[in-house]
Amino acid sequence: MDKTVEEGKTMAIVSYLTIIGCIIALVMNSEKKNYFSSFHIRQALGTILLFFILGYPIGYFNSWMISSAFYIFFFIIWVYGFLGAVQGKTYLVPVVGPFFQKTFKNL
Repeated sequence: MDKTVEEGKTMAIVSYLTIIGCIIALVMNSEKKNYFSSFHIRQALGTILLFFILGYPIGYFNSWMISSAFYIFFFIIWVYGFLGAVQGKTYLVPVVGPFFQKTFKNL
């Protein structure tokens, strides 16, 4: 495995563990930038922020079908990103991954 991946793997995994973990990984990565951890921090931050942004209006539908679909979708993209971090791969999160990379490119 690449040395860059090994060095950034812990930060990449931590970034997927709640918003606090994402902030911790962001601060840890700010001193010495690591491409692998930066990639996963962008993916995790985008996933978490999108969850909160969309979760608020989804709650107004008051429908278990809509809410269930919402939670299942975010659980799948979270698992996809988390497993990529654990395996040392840079998989883009389906559908919104390229947008997160472009939006948070300065992280």
